[in-house]
Amino acid sequence: MRPTVELDSPLGPVISRYVAVKRALGRSFDAPLYHLAKLDRFLASRNELDLNSTSFAAWCASLKGLSDSGRRQRMRIVYHFCLYRRRSESGCFVPDPTQFPPPRPRPLPYIFTEIEIASLLAVSANLPPNAPSPLHRQVARLAVVLLYTSGLRRGELVRLTLGDYDSAEGVLLIRETKFHKSRLIPLSEDAVREMDLYLRDRRRPGFPCGADGPLLLNGFGGPSGYTGAGLAVLLRKVFRQAGVRTAAGRPPRVHDLRFSFAVHALLRWYRAGIDVQARLPALTTYMGHGSIASTQYYLTFVGALARAASERFDRHCERFLASSTFPGGAQ
Repeated sequence: MRPTVELDSPLGPVISRYVAVKRALGRSFDAPLYHLAKLDRFLASRNELDLNSTSFAAWCASLKGLSDSGRRQRMRIVYHFCLYRRRSESGCFVPDPTQFPPPRPRPLPYIFTEIEIASLLAVSANLPPNAPSPLHRQVARLAVVLLYTSGLRRGELVRLTLGDYDSAEGVLLIRETKFHKSRLIPLSEDAVREMDLYLRDRRRPGFPCGADGPLLLNGFGGPSGYTGAGLAVLLRKVFRQAGVRTAAGRPPRVHDLRFSFAVHALLRWYRAGIDVQARLPALTTYMGHGSIASTQYYLTFVGALARAASERFDRHCERFLASSTFPGGAQ
């Protein structure tokens, strides 16, 4: 059950209706509501009767401690709320988005190579012992395997329970994730083998082994599940020890394993002569996206992908190009 949010300004009822519409469309909308509630408290504290250019400018000034991207995110939340409001109140204030801080360029994802993935697995298996968290080696290895071979989101992985894995079918149940979507993920043979090896250690006496017990077990503060931040700390340690760095000299993001999964799936299809466009809907479903457009965001046109697509084009068009006669007699 979602916590109740108190809205005290005259704008509160409109915010409530806006959030209700978004949630009726299948969005949790918790983060935007959090920021709209802070705007509501700001307006109430100033006894503002409405949002206008002056009160909006004052609210923006209160965000000066945030980064440009943080301020832009919050300002755009209010902007979209104002657009919704204008549908029924034509004269209401709508901020000018051209005056918001400029967006940051999209960070280029780091695409792991197969050799680097093998190095991550080797480093995971040789992490030094950690008495407070006795399964940290096994957790690191399984996390790399599942994130790379299944394209899971980090949050999806840390929320998995023991009951979400069907060992007979080799399938993971991903429950109520982004956009309230649930899906079944068939695992590869390698992933099933790694999962079974992990569960052999995970089900040792003294650990919570009920169906609702966390799959990734962290021993700090007693047996409990990993948080997303805690798993990121562990995996960044593995990235550093494996010597995997981006062009800027930093360890990759955990999310880059999801990008790598998508790009490598396309590479396999290109090299196998499979119709990539026909398979994209399957990849969209597997990754839990709402549309192919969301999946295409992950398909960065890296060098290997460009070469594979070019080779596919050459094979397909070779017979036409070879028989074409160009001006001047050139073939």
